[in-house]
Amino acid sequence: MDIVSKKYAPYRGILFMLLAALGFSVMGGAAKSLKENFNAGQLVFWRNSVGLIVLCISLLHRKPSNRGSKPGRLLFRGLMGTVALYTLLYCILHLPLGTAMSYNLTSALFIALFSFLLFKQYEGKWVLLAVLIGFSGMLLIYKPNLHLPWFYHVAGLLSGISSAIAYLTVGKLTGYYDTRMIVLSFVLTGVLTPLLFLTIKSVFNIPADDLLFINWRWPAGVEWLLILLLGSAALFGQYFVTRAYGADKAGIVSAISYANIPFSIIIGMMLGDAFPDVVSLIGICFIICSGVLISFLKRAR
Repeated sequence: MDIVSKKYAPYRGILFMLLAALGFSVMGGAAKSLKENFNAGQLVFWRNSVGLIVLCISLLHRKPSNRGSKPGRLLFRGLMGTVALYTLLYCILHLPLGTAMSYNLTSALFIALFSFLLFKQYEGKWVLLAVLIGFSGMLLIYKPNLHLPWFYHVAGLLSGISSAIAYLTVGKLTGYYDTRMIVLSFVLTGVLTPLLFLTIKSVFNIPADDLLFINWRWPAGVEWLLILLLGSAALFGQYFVTRAYGADKAGIVSAISYANIPFSIIIGMMLGDAFPDVVSLIGICFIICSGVLISFLKRAR
C-alpha cells in the first residue's frame, strides 16, 4: 500500500481538485432540482445553514487561532462571497448548468484584471492574451442566448466578478485568521442576509421576487434530502479544494478546477438541459483554455 501511495502521490492534488469540481457540480445539480419551489435567496439560506452547523461543530471541537485585527476586511469577504453565491444560484435556476458554471469560473479572468488595475501586477503579454480569449468566450456564450433575458447574463458576470473579489480578499486575510473563520464569515453572512431581506419584505409588505425578497418556506419530503445534498456537496467541494491546494502547486490545481464545466454540462443534461450549441460550446472552451493558460503562466512565473 505504501508503494502504491508513493506512486500516485504526485497526482493527489489533481485527484482532490477533480473531486472538488464534482462536488460543486453536484451542488449545482441539487440547486437546479429545487428550482420549481425555491428561489435563489431561499437556496442561499439553506445552503449556508448546512455549512454553518458543520463549521460551528468544528470550531467547538477545535478553537481557532487568529491574529485578528481585520474585521472590516473579513466582513467584506463575507459580503462578496454571498453576492457570488446569490448570483451563481440565480444563474443555475435560470440558465443551463454548464453555462452558469462557465460564467462563475470567469473569476480567474477578473482576478488577473483586478490584480493589474488595483495592485499594478502585470503578469505579461501572455496572461493579457489569455484574458482576451476568456472575454471572447463570454461573448460567444452570450450571443447564442439572446432569447434569454439580459439580466441572467449580467448575473453571470457578477458571479465571476464577485467571486474574483472574494478570492483576492481571502489572500489578504490568510495571515490574520484561521481558515475556518474566513469561511465562517461567508456562511454566516449567507444565513443572515436572506433573513434580513425576509424581515424587510414583511415589514414593508414588498412582493417576493426570484432573488432577494423571499417567502419563508420549509422544505418538504424529498426536498430535505436535496437541501442536505446542496449543502454537503458544497462542503465536500470546499474541503477538497483546500486539500488540492495543499497537495500540489496552485497553477496545476487551478487548471484542473475547470473540470467543473464538463461535469456541470453532464449533470445539467441529466436534469433536462440541452447540450450546448456549437457557438456556446466554443465559448466554453475559450473560457477553459483561458483559465488553464492563466494558471500555468502564473505557476511558471
